[in-house]
Amino acid sequence: MMTRRMLGQTLVAGAAAALLPAVASARDLPRARNVVLVHGLFADGSCWSEVIPRLQATGLNVTSVQNPLTTFEEAVASAQRVLSRQEGPTVLVGHSFSGMIVTEAGVDPKVSALVYVAARAPDAGEDYTALAKTYPTPPASAGILFDGDEGRLSEAAFLKDFAGDLPADRAKVLFAVQQPFHKALLTGRTTQAAWRSKPSFYAVSTEDRTINPDLERFMAKRMNARIVELKASHLSLISHAQDIADLILEAAGQPRARR
Repeated sequence: MMTRRMLGQTLVAGAAAALLPAVASARDLPRARNVVLVHGLFADGSCWSEVIPRLQATGLNVTSVQNPLTTFEEAVASAQRVLSRQEGPTVLVGHSFSGMIVTEAGVDPKVSALVYVAARAPDAGEDYTALAKTYPTPPASAGILFDGDEGRLSEAAFLKDFAGDLPADRAKVLFAVQQPFHKALLTGRTTQAAWRSKPSFYAVSTEDRTINPDLERFMAKRMNARIVELKASHLSLISHAQDIADLILEAAGQPRARR
């Protein structure tokens, strides 16, 4: 049964989508030369290690940003510095929290397309936390531990709610390199929404326990994105690396890699 909240959000998403460009096919997009990848909370740049070689094998220039996870402004600046070094059309890709960075920094003229991987995708000035609260709270939220101003995910929550479809030994390696985030990071808001003017692509994780999958679907539909749904945990970029690489290649106007 559709609730009043669900109906209202569906109407909002439909109205927003009507104002956006139609979903672009690979033939319509400029052929990108570069891909810039941005990681979110509880991770570092190495979380893209399964995707990077798949993209490099096609000849793309790939850079994984080391997000400082301090303030939103500093996180955006770190992505902008990497974008400034790119030559030619560039696909900007964000996982999880870094969807906010993609939304803000993606207005750069070099950015030809945006890819969101189980990611936040707020509108300009939108309170993402308030939006997320209109959906059931995902289990991972209860596993966040703070040490002063620094937040981390507990090992139990990391293994079950963040990396739930990865082998335990692989998930423990990722837990070992988890980077703390600062509380100030969560207070930032986007001032612009690149997805309103750039072709956008979204990979929904249907088994996500870190961001509610229905919230992911709402954000993806609202931006009129090309959507793929993967039966994956929040870390689809590792458990379904080829699918994520294929979506990025599509956004780059290039054929998918051979499996």
